[in-house]
Amino acid sequence: MLYSFRRCPYAMRARLALAASGQRVELREVVLRHKPAEMLAASPKGTVPVLVLPSGEVLEQSLDIMRWALTQNDAHHWLSPTLGTLPQMEQLIAEVDDPFKQHLDRYKYPQRHTDEAGDQSPAQFAARHRAAASELLLTLLEPRLISAPYLFGGHTALADMAIAPFVRQFAHVEPEWFAAQPWPALARWLQLWEASELLAEVMHKLPAWQSGTPGVRFPTR
Repeated sequence: MLYSFRRCPYAMRARLALAASGQRVELREVVLRHKPAEMLAASPKGTVPVLVLPSGEVLEQSLDIMRWALTQNDAHHWLSPTLGTLPQMEQLIAEVDDPFKQHLDRYKYPQRHTDEAGDQSPAQFAARHRAAASELLLTLLEPRLISAPYLFGGHTALADMAIAPFVRQFAHVEPEWFAAQPWPALARWLQLWEASELLAEVMHKLPAWQSGTPGVRFPTR
């Protein structure tokens, strides 16, 4: 079974891999401010996604869930990019997961980090982290997408699906500002991903799961 939260980028990329690989799970949509006891019993860290395998093994990290699903069935060759290697993809993902995600959180939720802002207003603090996150996008992603349609060559791969949910979240903070920035290749890549049938499939709104009731079969097809 998969404990998930629809808008969480980490949970989103886990669902993407599960759907692409066709691994059926019981999906339990959770409300993060009211975490179910069953999820906390499986994973006391209290964050999503959490995948409980039939064997009882618990996968608590989104990339571990992605790798597990794709190891079962990598029908779209996400683990085999046309350019580069799996370790290189994992390195790029790590560079986005750490510094970019930190800047993204502070840009989107400056009020949660007032202890770091010092004399800066929330708007100034957010703008500083927006600029830092933008520099990472221009350095890490835009050059790759100028030379190829996807981050590692001619088809979607693990790096695209692991990183795109975070770029989407960044773009949606100030859509008009994002659209005006000098990253046309990145914008095309994000637009293509956002229009995909796969994303639409994993983003269906579901009611919050209630203890003692069955979850939803996922993927539904």
